[in-house]
Amino acid sequence: MKFGPVELSDAVGAVLAHSVRLGSGRLRKGLVLTQAHVDALRAEAITQVTAARLEPGDIAENDAAARLADALVPDPAAVGLCLAQPFTGRVNILAGGPGVVQLDVAALERFNRVHPMITIATVPPFQQMGPGGMVATIKIISYAVPGDDVTRAAAIAPGALRLAGPVFGSVGLVVTDIAGGPSNDKGIRAIEGRVTALGMTMAETRIVAHETGALAGALTGVEGDIVLILTGSATSDVDDVAPAALRRAGGRVERFGMPVDPGNLLFVGGLGRRPVIGLPGCARAPALNGADWVLSRVACGVPVTSDDIAGMGVGGLLKEIPTRPQPRAGRRA
Repeated sequence: MKFGPVELSDAVGAVLAHSVRLGSGRLRKGLVLTQAHVDALRAEAITQVTAARLEPGDIAENDAAARLADALVPDPAAVGLCLAQPFTGRVNILAGGPGVVQLDVAALERFNRVHPMITIATVPPFQQMGPGGMVATIKIISYAVPGDDVTRAAAIAPGALRLAGPVFGSVGLVVTDIAGGPSNDKGIRAIEGRVTALGMTMAETRIVAHETGALAGALTGVEGDIVLILTGSATSDVDDVAPAALRRAGGRVERFGMPVDPGNLLFVGGLGRRPVIGLPGCARAPALNGADWVLSRVACGVPVTSDDIAGMGVGGLLKEIPTRPQPRAGRRA
């Protein structure tokens, strides 16, 4: 592609790089100039414009973006995604429903190294999405790029993006109550909102005393494909009420504690074939916390191992908490 000043005598078919205001209106940048446009420019005593001219083998921005989108997402419906129509060298890749994003990060990084003008930007891996949310955008920065580079980029990352949709349909919530404690209504509503956003339904909510035996009994009987536990008092140890109740009910605790703040006091396990998540107290509020990261993956059938949770610490500082000590803000002696 050639870019720079172009005499009007050579401007037909060139891509206008900067908008030009005329007495009769405005020629916008990105416009492919026709003879009528050139005549209008000449009538205003304009002799040249800044434009891009495609060379043999170049592919125009919209065509290049569309070709790359088709290569990265060859069957959008099969991977829970939708492709928008190309515009200004861009194709947006959208979520077809609720779910979490799975990316081949290495392949996408190789894609972005092919040519500086060929780019894709995505949300972080495992980002929870709602229907229509933007998962990624392919952008051709220049007005055209070499066709050989488009071919190379298209071959590097086929199928590198997908949306894992929910594989579980319902959730059972068990809440423990402490006499004289605050109402559980706000926390229950916040959790119901999370469940609904993931395309699932609340099968049942049970409120029981904050006692190991009572909680164990509720866990064995509560309905739902996934079991969530919200305790009236924070779980502070792997032998505290909620983890102990899960084990007494015949379940297992696979990990207690996560390096995400807010969300440290989460635990995960299972009861038969049902996943169980012990929610941290911060899940009582709708703000993002570590439980959201775990619940969204579990709901969508994405494995969450102890090692996976350990890896969430980098990027896991989700919110500064002003009431906690901040030594870094103090003065050194």
